[in-house]
Amino acid sequence: MNVKQSLLAIAGMCTMAACVDSKSGSSAGKASQFKALDPANMDSTINPAEDFYNYANGAWFKKNPIPASETRWGSFNILINNNYDILHGLLKEAAGKKDAAKGSAEQMVGSFFQSGMDSAGIDKAGIAPLKPWLDRIDAATNQEQVLAELLKQHTEGIGSVFAFYVAPDDKNVTQEICQVFQAGLGMPDRDYYFENDMRTVAIRDAYKAYVKKLFGLLGNDEASALKNMQAVYDFETKLAKVSMKRVDMRDPYKVYHKYDLATFSKMTPNLDWKNIFAQLKVQGQDSLIVGQPAFFAEVGKQLKATPVETWKLYLKFHLVNGMAAFLSSNFDKARFEFYGMAVSGQKEQKPRWKRVLTVVDGAVGEMLGRMYVDKTFKPEAKKRMLDLVNNLQQTYADRIQRLDWMSEETKKKALGKLNTFVKKIGYPDKWKDYSSLEIVPNDYVKNAIASSTFEYNYNINKLGKPVDRTEWGMTPPTVNAYYNPAFNEIVFPAGILQYPFFSDEADDAVNYGGIGGVIGHEMTHGFDDQGAQYDAEGNLKNWWLPEDEKKFKEKTAVVVRQFDAYTVLDSVHVNGQLTLGENLADLGGLAIAYEAFKKTAQGKGNEKIEGFTPDQRFFLSWAQVWRTETRDEQAALMIKTDPHSPAKWRCNGPLSNMPEFYAAFNIKPGDKMYRADSVRAKVW
Repeated sequence: MNVKQSLLAIAGMCTMAACVDSKSGSSAGKASQFKALDPANMDSTINPAEDFYNYANGAWFKKNPIPASETRWGSFNILINNNYDILHGLLKEAAGKKDAAKGSAEQMVGSFFQSGMDSAGIDKAGIAPLKPWLDRIDAATNQEQVLAELLKQHTEGIGSVFAFYVAPDDKNVTQEICQVFQAGLGMPDRDYYFENDMRTVAIRDAYKAYVKKLFGLLGNDEASALKNMQAVYDFETKLAKVSMKRVDMRDPYKVYHKYDLATFSKMTPNLDWKNIFAQLKVQGQDSLIVGQPAFFAEVGKQLKATPVETWKLYLKFHLVNGMAAFLSSNFDKARFEFYGMAVSGQKEQKPRWKRVLTVVDGAVGEMLGRMYVDKTFKPEAKKRMLDLVNNLQQTYADRIQRLDWMSEETKKKALGKLNTFVKKIGYPDKWKDYSSLEIVPNDYVKNAIASSTFEYNYNINKLGKPVDRTEWGMTPPTVNAYYNPAFNEIVFPAGILQYPFFSDEADDAVNYGGIGGVIGHEMTHGFDDQGAQYDAEGNLKNWWLPEDEKKFKEKTAVVVRQFDAYTVLDSVHVNGQLTLGENLADLGGLAIAYEAFKKTAQGKGNEKIEGFTPDQRFFLSWAQVWRTETRDEQAALMIKTDPHSPAKWRCNGPLSNMPEFYAAFNIKPGDKMYRADSVRAKVW
C-alpha cells in the first residue's frame, strides 16, 4: 500500500491571525505592523531550558482558548480558517451566478455549495434521499444478494466492510493495480472494541448509544433499536478481532500480499474474486494486492456464518452513518454527538458553511482549488519556494555525505534517491477533468454520491494505463504537505505557503524555521523507517547494505525510546513506534533546515532583531509553527490513531537533540530540555 506521509494528521487544518494578501502569499498590512515573531506571544516567566514550547507560546495560549467548535487550536488552525474565509467568498460568489454554464467550475462548485447550505430543504427531506439505497438493502434475501449490494455500493464510492482502490503496485510502480484493505468499523480504531480503560469504555458506550439512536431515527422502536445495535456491534467486533494493529500496518511489507484472483479466492471462502471484480466493474485484471489476507478470510467466513438480516442491519447502519452529514439535522446532530463530542471533545459543530465547504473541497477540490490559486497565488511564490527546496536538498546531500555510520555504497544510493525527488509546489500542472460529473443545485445527497461515484470510476479507469505521476493527493488550498514514496515526490500545496510558515516580510530565520522545517520534514520522509524501504524509482525494494540497515535501525530505536517516555495525559504516553516516521521527519527536517539557514547572510551573522539572535529566531519560529492547544479527548484519540506526536513533543523532542539549540538558549546538563549525548537521537 502506498502511504502518503504528511506533515499533519488531518489534511487541511489551519489559519493565521493576519490575513493573506491575495496574489502575494504574504501577510497583509503594513510592514511596520507585521511581526514575524511577536514577543507578546511568549511567556518569559518560563525558562526555555525547562520547556521551550511553552516559553515560546505560553502567552498566546492564555489569550487564545480553543473555540467551542474546534478540537484543537493553533497556528495551523488559524491559517486554515483564513483559507476558509477566502474559499467561502469564492463559493458564495459562484452560488450567486445563476447563469453559469452547466458543467463550468462556477456552476458545479456553486451548485454543490448551495445544495449543502439548503438546510431547510434537507430537513424537510429527512431520510427520503437515501430511500432507494435502503430499499435495495431490504430487497436482499440471501448472501449472494447481500454481497452484490455491498459491491454495488463500492462502485458508488460508499461501500463498507473493506476499502477497494486502484494505486501503483509498490513493487512495480509503473503499473496500476487493484488493492484491498481492511475497514468496516464504526469506531476510530480496532482497539476501541477491546481495551478497558475508562476513556475507551466511555467511548464504546457512547458508540453503542449512537448506533441505537440511528436505528431509532430509522423508525425502529426502543426494543428493536437496542437489538439491532447489538447485532451490528457484535459483527463489527468480529471484524475488529482480525484487523491489523496500526503499528504493524506501518511496515509496508506486512501490508503487501500480491495474489492472482484464483489463489486469493481459495484463501477467502465464499468470495469469488473473479466475480467480485466483474461486479466492481474491473476488466482485464487477473491479480490484486491485499493488505490483510486474514481479514478477508474472515469476511468470507462471515458472509456465510452471519445471518442475512444482520448483514442488512450492518449495511443500513454504515450507509446512514456515512451519509448522516448530508441528511436532516437529527441524523447530522446524532453523528456529531458521537464523533465530535464523545470521541474528540468538540463542544459545538462548526458553522454549516465550513462543513459544506470541506465537502466541496473533497469532492471537486481541483475546481475550487483552481479558483483559489487564481485569487491568492502568484508564480513568483512558486519560484521562491523552489529556491528554498533546492537549498535544503543540497544541504541534505551534504549531510548524507558526512555520515559516519553509512558506507559509501549505501550513501551513493541514498544520494541517488534524494537527487531524483520530484518537487510539486502550489498547484498541479494539469488540472483534473470533471466533465463526466453532474452537480445539481438542490440535492445534497445526490451530489455527494454522484461525486463519490465519479471518483470511483476515475480510479477504475486508471487500470491498464500508464501511471500518471502528475496527479496530486491534496487540493491546492490545503494547509499541509506530503511525501509519496511511490512517486518519490515532495508536495507543497499553495495553502501552506503562507505565514507563519512563509512570508515575504519575514527574515530568513523565521522562514527557514517555518517552511524550511516543513520542506526538510517531507524530504526526510523519503528516508524515515518506511520511506527508506523504497528506492529512487519508488519501488518497495531494499537498497541498503545489511550493516548500514542494522545501524539505521539502532538509531531509529533511540527515537522510539525518546518519544515513548513522553506523557500526554495522566498515564497515557506517546506511542514511539506508531509515531516513529513523523518523529524522524521532524528531527531530520529541523536539522536540515537549520544547516541550510546557516548558509544565508543572516545565518552567518549575529545581528539581533527584537532582542533575539538569528539562531534564537530560527528556533522560536519552529516552536511558533507547532503552537497548538488540544482537548483531552482529542489528544487521547490521536494517541491511539495518529502517527504524529502531540504538538508539544514535535517542538521540544527534536530540539532536545540539537547542540545548536543548546548553545542558542544556554541549555545545560540538569535542564529538562537537555539530553545527554549518549541518548541523543542522531540519524540524518
